[in-house]
This record gives sequence, structure tokens and C-alpha cells, in this order.
Amino acid sequence: MGDAGEALIDAEARIQERMEELARDRAEKQERRVVSAETVQAIESLRLARLDLERQQSNTAHEGRRRVIGQAVAELDRRIADLTARLN
Repeated sequence: MGDAGEALIDAEARIQERMEELARDRAEKQERRVVSAETVQAIESLRLARLDLERQQSNTAHEGRRRVIGQAVAELDRRIADLTARLN
């Protein structure tokens, strides 16, 4: 086979490698989007739970219960911060 044939085979190999690379990149981006969507949904769920606990805390007269709810709110804040850090 001549030089032209070898050059054609090399070009085809490079094209195939590039196509495989692009396919891997697409798959990684899709996976990141799914993880990000799940993380965003988890953050929103935690925020709603936090709002509910704050409502309970404002409606509770018992100091012990208010303290426990405050601890739960702090834990939710920590979880929200952890998930938010994952998005960045």
C-alpha cells in the first residue's frame, strides 16, 4: 500500500478516535446534568422542610420543643450548604 493509503487509514483512525472522544464527553455532560437536577431537587426539598420547621417553631410555646426544632433547622442548613457546594 502506498503512502496515500496509509495516510487515509491514519485519518480514519483519528476520525474514529475523535468520534469516541465526543461520545464520552456527551455521556459525561448528561450524567452531570442528572446529578445536578437531583441535587437541585434535594436542596428544594430541604428548603421546604426548613420552612415548615420554622413555622412550627414560631407556633410552639414550649421552650424545649423550640430548641429541638432549632437544632433540626441548623442540621437542614448544614445539609443545604453541603449540597449547594456540590453544585459549584
